[in-house]
Amino acid sequence: MKNLIKITSLTVAGLLFVSSTQLMAQQASTLADLLNLVEGDRIAESDEYRQRLQEFEQNANRQQEILDTTDGRIIDQEQTQAQLSDNFEANEVILRDKRETLRDRRGDLNELFGTLQGVAGDFLSTFQNSLISAQYPGRVEAVSDFIEKAGSTINQLEIAEIERFWFFMQQEMTESARVVTYNADVTLPTGETVNRTITRIGAFNAISEGDYLSYNGDIGHLQVLPKQPSAGIVAAALRLESATSGLTKVGIDPTGGVGGQVLANLVNFPSAQEQVQANAGVIGNIIIVVGIIGMILGFYRLLVLTLVSIKVRNQLKSDKPVKNNPLGRVLLVAEANPSSDTETLELKLGEAILHETPALESLLTIIKMIATIAPLGGLLGTVTGMIVVFQQITVYGAGDPTIMAGGISSALMTTVLGIVVAIPTIFIHTVLKSRSDSIIHILEEQATGMIATKAERLSAA
Repeated sequence: MKNLIKITSLTVAGLLFVSSTQLMAQQASTLADLLNLVEGDRIAESDEYRQRLQEFEQNANRQQEILDTTDGRIIDQEQTQAQLSDNFEANEVILRDKRETLRDRRGDLNELFGTLQGVAGDFLSTFQNSLISAQYPGRVEAVSDFIEKAGSTINQLEIAEIERFWFFMQQEMTESARVVTYNADVTLPTGETVNRTITRIGAFNAISEGDYLSYNGDIGHLQVLPKQPSAGIVAAALRLESATSGLTKVGIDPTGGVGGQVLANLVNFPSAQEQVQANAGVIGNIIIVVGIIGMILGFYRLLVLTLVSIKVRNQLKSDKPVKNNPLGRVLLVAEANPSSDTETLELKLGEAILHETPALESLLTIIKMIATIAPLGGLLGTVTGMIVVFQQITVYGAGDPTIMAGGISSALMTTVLGIVVAIPTIFIHTVLKSRSDSIIHILEEQATGMIATKAERLSAA
């Protein structure tokens, strides 16, 4: 393989030599001309070499100059750095001495500034979410700067700054006892910001157009509570906004100094309907449906038995039997068998009463069954909810109670629903049973009376 490469290289070199020779032979007709051409090419190459050498030497000299300049600058910078370091160390010593001098001259003022810093820190937490800060913005930033400056070892508090902080404290106390009206931006539950007239009740609550507002220092402006209090409290707020003098009854939040958080939490607490919708689950919804069906059937039967009872009592006052009520139909049986003996008549009347009894006791068994099943369904929901809780404890542990709250709420809610359905269902079943038993008792009483009357008549004959 190497031999083949050598042979190929020699062949190519030979071909190039032959080609160049042929080219030069074409340009020179004699050997002297060819020699002159070779000499001319050598001289040209020497001139080009000398020119390149000269350029290289010039570039080398230029690079050396740049290098020398750079070295000089490095030496200057090192000297400057050493000088600055010395100046920095000297300034550190001077600053240390100045701080000691300032500390000595401040003397008892250090204790005063420390007290002011602590008091300002306590008031800062009050200013941040105070409704008064919504009317007078900028107090939080001013107090924050005051605290920072009071704790500084360099800056010095001025009397004007101390007096300004004292003014803020006096303003908070004075404004907390006033009911004022002013205009400001209010954020609606939709996210839109509008300019409204706001009525501020001290530091307790702020209302606007009947809406109770909340304030958060991080947001910087008032917001309409997403869920408002009851209609009576809102109506009282509207009366206060329209009042010009005198006393007006209105609902306030006693924790208004922190933005009325108790009111916000109370109105945001879910209602019974919202709790049922959130925690009922499948079993709870089944209990609700079954309870609704039971109550519908119960009221339906109550209406029917009430009408039947009215007709029966009207029949008691009449001497002529009517087919539109159970007593009338029983009396018609007695009239249809005037010649029967007492035993036969008793059997026929008993048969008529038994025929009327199922209609009078209709649906009572279903209502009683619903009253029995509802608590059992609640117990089933409780068991399944606790199973979910135990599964969550197995997966997430018991460190965070909010993880288990959903299962516990569902379990307790189904229990409540079962009891809520069972109580009225049992009550209405008892009422219906009493009504039907009363009508059946009237039928038995009238039948027994007719038999006794016939027996007396037969014995007298």
